[in-house]
Amino acid sequence: MIRVLIADDQDLVRIGLRALVESEEGLALVGEAADGLAAVELARREHPDVILMDVRMPGVDGIEATRRIVADPKLAGTRVIVLTTFELDEYVFDALRHGASGFLTKDTRPAELLRAIRLVAEGEALLSPSVTRRVVHEFATRPPRVPRPHPRLGTLTEREREVVGLVGEGLNNEEIADRLVVSPATARTHVSRAMVKLGARDRAQLVVFAYQSGLVQS
Repeated sequence: MIRVLIADDQDLVRIGLRALVESEEGLALVGEAADGLAAVELARREHPDVILMDVRMPGVDGIEATRRIVADPKLAGTRVIVLTTFELDEYVFDALRHGASGFLTKDTRPAELLRAIRLVAEGEALLSPSVTRRVVHEFATRPPRVPRPHPRLGTLTEREREVVGLVGEGLNNEEIADRLVVSPATARTHVSRAMVKLGARDRAQLVVFAYQSGLVQS
């Protein structure tokens, strides 16, 4: 059973999400919060598998709530999906940097949202290539960043560094395999090994590491 927590300050949004979660076999709603602080407190009490977290909430917003949840070692198994109004919400990258496993827009179809919950609960990252590329483009057009290499970057092989850069560009395993002319299984292995070496919670964090380390070619 996948335990789900909903955090959103809009009553109608929470009602809709609640109805969706409660109607799906294999999912269980463990709580609702109208602000970030309540979401953190509920998460610490209920230990949900997945949190649907709105970005803009009064008091402690969704980004700060995500940061606190991810930083809590007792919630190592909890994954956060950030809900935004727009795909290029200015807070999306901050949410990923603070440990969110991905993001969805609030007009996402119900079936897609349910699939996302299951994917994230299984440890996958919710970063569709098309949306990731748009975020990548947004950050590529900003003033040049000073790279802040990950402290364990030196543990990666040359191929693993290349793969992390491609993940940062928004490529999925099949596309990475095509680009490098290897099998999808080999690409998946490289991604998994890079995640272990860099201590990444999921693929979403690899995107952040790729940018901070200057592995993405703007």
